Amino acid sequence: MNSNRKLLTVGALAVLAVLLVAVILISNTLLRGARLDLTQNHLYTLSQGTKNILASIEEPIHLTLFFSDKAAAESSQPEAATLRNYAPRVREMLTEMAARAGGKLRVETIDPLPFSEEEDRATGFGLQALPWGPGGANIFLGLVGTNSTNGKSVMPIVDPSKESFLEYDIAKMIHELSMPKKPAVGLITSLPMGAGFDAATRQMRQPWAIQQQLDQLFEVRTLTAASLKAIDKDINVVVLVHPKSLSDDAQYAIDQFVLRGGHLLVFVDPVAEADDSGADPNNPQAAMFADKSSDLPKLFKAWGIDYDPKKVVLDREHALQITMTQGAPPVRHAAILGFTKRDLNPTDVTTATLQSINVSTAGFFALAKDSKNKLTPLIQTSADAMSVPSERVKFLPDPSQLLVDYKPDGSQPFVVAGRLEGKFTSAFPERNEPGHLAEAKDNAEIILVADTDILSNRLWVQVQPFFGQQVMNAFANNGDFIVNAVDNLGGSSDLISIRGRATSQRPFTTVEDMRRAAEESFHDKERDLQTKLADTERRLTELQSGKAKENEMILSPEQKAELQKFQDQKVSIRKELRQVRRGLDDRIDALGTRLKLINIGLMPLLITLLALGFAWWKRQRRAV
Repeated sequence: MNSNRKLLTVGALAVLAVLLVAVILISNTLLRGARLDLTQNHLYTLSQGTKNILASIEEPIHLTLFFSDKAAAESSQPEAATLRNYAPRVREMLTEMAARAGGKLRVETIDPLPFSEEEDRATGFGLQALPWGPGGANIFLGLVGTNSTNGKSVMPIVDPSKESFLEYDIAKMIHELSMPKKPAVGLITSLPMGAGFDAATRQMRQPWAIQQQLDQLFEVRTLTAASLKAIDKDINVVVLVHPKSLSDDAQYAIDQFVLRGGHLLVFVDPVAEADDSGADPNNPQAAMFADKSSDLPKLFKAWGIDYDPKKVVLDREHALQITMTQGAPPVRHAAILGFTKRDLNPTDVTTATLQSINVSTAGFFALAKDSKNKLTPLIQTSADAMSVPSERVKFLPDPSQLLVDYKPDGSQPFVVAGRLEGKFTSAFPERNEPGHLAEAKDNAEIILVADTDILSNRLWVQVQPFFGQQVMNAFANNGDFIVNAVDNLGGSSDLISIRGRATSQRPFTTVEDMRRAAEESFHDKERDLQTKLADTERRLTELQSGKAKENEMILSPEQKAELQKFQDQKVSIRKELRQVRRGLDDRIDALGTRLKLINIGLMPLLITLLALGFAWWKRQRRAV
């Protein structure tokens, strides 16, 4: 009987083993390529835009990740540890993309050891060498992409601080390699951005720094507004700068360009300081009284945007100091603003990595009340801002006058630059030209900037001649913002649709809350100590003032008592501060102990109880 039972048990185990192998083989066949992302923020799920870019690859693309794994593992530098923790995230993203590319994307990982041919290759590609390895050895974490036509794209360092844009950066590299031709950019401007003759100085002028940067990175085509009736279909982006009294034909061309999927970057301004259209050599004051504002009233109305070309935004929190006349002290100018990282959108690729942007006499945008579109701020003022008529900032000898009777408009910041998204309708429904579109087929995107001075050299870059070359020394990120915007819009709609995503970092929020509460208590005690110290000093001064001159250097009994009282209070408060610190450490340790008990003891106990319960249930069934 026992031998038969043993035989049945062995046979059952053999059948189960065969079934297990069969299930694995069938699963590998039927579920090949299937993935299940159970992470909280879907870190390993690609956006639809990335999937579309990968599906559109026609010729093979090869991505090579250079990561100094061995050097990073042997290094004691914390920066090397950060790279080593981040590298698997990069590899996983590349692997996921390769799996979705239908064999058209090949991924390779190379560990460039010191003094090896692989290190020479990494250096030859222009990857950034970081001296964080043992003994100052180089560490690389860079990405190189190549295509079948010898095209090349390089990411010198895959920066862990830009993890939220990792998918976008890699998708952008793949998009550039699959479409190696430079994006065509149409430029419509009424400002003297290019090289030419300056009537005021009677000399040839150099092109603005931003014009030079755009010429280097894109195929820039200057479009003449006066004769513009249509925009070529091979133009990816139109940059419209300071549109003044555009004809209906020109506005209609822009309208149709946007509706058929073209991307637009618009710069308008209530007071464009670089506007020299009103200059008259015979009348020096003509330029001072000329209208220097720009607007797109028909198009803005159709796009659901409110913009007043006669209003300038002031923000005393971001007012920059300027010097009005030589030798005079600098004064704060509430219409010339310096925005910092906290004023820039941290989730948009155009502004996420920037530190500072300067603007001058800027306007602002808002959505119209009945608008169905979405306006996402890219640059915005503080809540301590207000708007004033543009005439108030003209002919202003003393900028401090702008702070007289300063009254913020409310708690909402003003949007100086924003990304407008929506399914737009035509501003010219009455037109019936061949191919006329009354409405966009898909959602479109426009980037709006309510300042043209942001483009001018004086607000962001110093250009100096050096042995026949123009050397640019940027002190703000205006140029980076504009290039990022054109670069982003110059990609496909799929690339533009990719947004920043959550990172793989999972902070201990409970510990951080405990630490924050303890620090607040700590600072309260410190402020209490400072207050009591000030009271003691005030009391000592009062006692000192009532003494005779010959006794000024001798402490009176009252002064000694006051000092002793303060010393006792100081000791008591310092003891309380130590207790706050010790209590925080004790609570963090207690939390860690509870987590360890749950992970080490509770989970195995639950599994054991479940196993015992299952065994008891099986025995009960067998007994029945």
